[in-house]
Amino acid sequence: MNKSIKPADIMLQQDGSIYHIGLKPEDLADTVICVGNPERVEIISQYFDEIELRRQHREFVSHTGWLEKKRLTVISTGIGTDNIDIVLNELDALVNIDLKERVVKPAHKTLNIIRLGTSGGLNADIPVDSFIISRYAIGMDLLLNFYEFLPTDEEIDGLSAFLEAIPRARELCKPYFVRSCEQLYNHLKSGFLEGITISAAGFFAPQGRLLRAGSSFPNLLDNLRSFSFHGERILNLEMEASALYGLGEMLGHHCCTIAVLVANRATGDVSKNPTKSMHQLIESTLPKILTIPESLSKLQHDQVCLAV
Repeated sequence: MNKSIKPADIMLQQDGSIYHIGLKPEDLADTVICVGNPERVEIISQYFDEIELRRQHREFVSHTGWLEKKRLTVISTGIGTDNIDIVLNELDALVNIDLKERVVKPAHKTLNIIRLGTSGGLNADIPVDSFIISRYAIGMDLLLNFYEFLPTDEEIDGLSAFLEAIPRARELCKPYFVRSCEQLYNHLKSGFLEGITISAAGFFAPQGRLLRAGSSFPNLLDNLRSFSFHGERILNLEMEASALYGLGEMLGHHCCTIAVLVANRATGDVSKNPTKSMHQLIESTLPKILTIPESLSKLQHDQVCLAV
């Protein structure tokens, strides 16, 4: 018999909804679109044919509804891997934990989770308003180091290559290397630029931005531009993809990130109309989400520990 999960470890609100995101199991669709900005939830759900649920708790805004014959949930996460930690664990708990009995359900359920976000471009040849789909993400944020994360051989190779190319990264943090769900990535990738994404621990110095405070790694962006793995360059920087991929992999969910470039760090350009670009990204992605096959197989792989 499964050991009961302590109330302090899986907190609920008085109405039985899960503590942070404020949803009950029946509120959640099997396909989830994650966005950082709470206002973007409304931007996406306006494309729905029907909205059956609107919920907000703190920065976590959720709309569940229907587009054609597919039920979708769109939820805001806020900024950062710490917020992804909250949202991914609570989404998983809604489908894989009996919240009343506080035990793990015997049958695992897999969610399809697609993040639509914004990011900063790293290379001069990729203009602002481009759409990037993240085959891999490199976490420079520490989150997964608190989990018993067991990387695949490919992820071990990717991390080793990254640390060999950029040894200074080991001094600043304990990086990890994770990949998207291959099946979901392949279904969504058409028409998007493909590459590697850096997930940073912050917006300014961790992404090579300096205002008044100095940087301990002044050549960070040049170092990142010099790295490639399996023919893929690092194309963009943001603050969520690595946690989404790593937690999704551990919890058995299919995850993929697509982001519009709202700034180019090499040229200094910024998007003149990021809202228009986000609408275009949504309109490009929703038809693909509608055709995600119900039979998308669960990820299965042997995992090994990696110490760095």
